[in-house]
Amino acid sequence: MKKKITVLTGAGVSAESGINTFRDSGGLWEGHDVMEVASPEGFYANPALVLDFYNQRRRQLPQVQPNKAHLALVELESKYDVTIITQNVDDLHERAGSSHIVHLHGELLKARSTGNEKDVLPWSKDLNIGDLCSRGHQLRPHIVWFGEQVPMLEKAVEITSESDILLIIGTSMQVYPAAGLVNYVNPSTPIYFIDPMPAVSERDFNDLTIIPKKAAQGVQELVQKLLSST
Repeated sequence: MKKKITVLTGAGVSAESGINTFRDSGGLWEGHDVMEVASPEGFYANPALVLDFYNQRRRQLPQVQPNKAHLALVELESKYDVTIITQNVDDLHERAGSSHIVHLHGELLKARSTGNEKDVLPWSKDLNIGDLCSRGHQLRPHIVWFGEQVPMLEKAVEITSESDILLIIGTSMQVYPAAGLVNYVNPSTPIYFIDPMPAVSERDFNDLTIIPKKAAQGVQELVQKLLSST
């Protein structure tokens, strides 16, 4: 049996591919207040603005490629059972070749019905007012907005609790509920935290190793270490 590695990834992994991390130090997303473009209230107040915001994000995807962090994580599958739980809504982990991916916050390349949240469709083009589901409801981005339930959270908790090793990459671990996943690992599970400006210390968790580097460099180094130790 291969050991189970769970990888939690955030915006710092995609940033090195050229995808903006959305929110700047002032709390704005691409110049918009976050609640204007990432909340149900914002969508119902100005659906055209919200659809355009995500259309721009979706159009960017073909212009960027998986980076060395994405590709190194695929290498881990040669000796480990790897599941990636990502806060990112892009498809870079898929394009790199990772086999098991859970998207906590939704996916840019999907749309869903405003009348039935389980009615989810693949969607790679612009999403506009008047694009309807089969029952006549407006489609919206398949993104988990502020104030909404995280439907994949229960699955993510189960996966994390079964980890033999936990990797946390490119996330501040300040955004809940995703940040709470680390609390479900067994106390004896080794945790590796890769971030150039880590917001945690090695006193915060049992068996925590901090690698204060950007995702691409830190992941490559850690993957080689893990592969050589088996």
